[in-house]
Amino acid sequence: MNIIYELMEKLLPFSWVSYDFMKNALLAILIITPLFGILGTMIVNNKMAFFSDSLGHSALTGIAIGIMFGISDINISMVLYAVIFALLLNTIKRKRTLSTDTIISVFASFSMAIGLMVLSIGGNFSQYSNLLVGDILSISPKEILYLLVTFIITIIFWLLAFNKLHAISINESLARSKNINIRLLDNLFVVIIAVIVMLSIKWIGILIINALLILPAAASKNIASNVREYHLFSVIISVFSGIVGLILSYYINTATGPTIVIIVSIFFFMTYMGKRIFK
Repeated sequence: MNIIYELMEKLLPFSWVSYDFMKNALLAILIITPLFGILGTMIVNNKMAFFSDSLGHSALTGIAIGIMFGISDINISMVLYAVIFALLLNTIKRKRTLSTDTIISVFASFSMAIGLMVLSIGGNFSQYSNLLVGDILSISPKEILYLLVTFIITIIFWLLAFNKLHAISINESLARSKNINIRLLDNLFVVIIAVIVMLSIKWIGILIINALLILPAAASKNIASNVREYHLFSVIISVFSGIVGLILSYYINTATGPTIVIIVSIFFFMTYMGKRIFK
């Protein structure tokens, strides 16, 4: 890690790079934001914005379960609960007894209420309130390593499964005729989303993590003319917004997560207006 720090100081001769917490935050952003840009495109295509938002809110229940069972690392309990929650939602969604958004809303509300109730016992919820907006400046090298491993696994999955996932998002019947295992890929996809959301939520924040998943892809969709551009622009917008938001938050002394969301929101409005003007 010291070698990486020295390299960053040489390549980025700015005052803020002299602080280890800023170096850690920058490394984390360079890992997290490309993942958000990549996954966000498929989330937008499959109209899963509500689903990813519900996953974020389920983090509270994951923490509560961890506390009840004495799990010292809240990341473990959050990830395990989120994976189960995501697979359960997927299973019920396929039954099609109710509309998808209704099912997700019911389960998300129930799950979040349980988490809030447990965490508020004895008036202790205040110690978890920082999870609402996140604090990427407090990320440690060990946690960056977790994110890096997740990044590598996600990229491998994406390279192997993207074409099949894209076919499913376009036409499930056509994908099924090509012998694509829709249920397996769908479950793997939501598990990947669940893991990334849970590992990132402590640094990005429960209230805004969905925005970072959706907005880069939505902004990219406004200006992309093909699938390749759609993914490329989404990653570029996500990474650029993350870096600019981090630096800006340092100089104006604001929370990093919300600052990044404001930057990427500006991108969305600019691309949306540009699309309407040049249409």
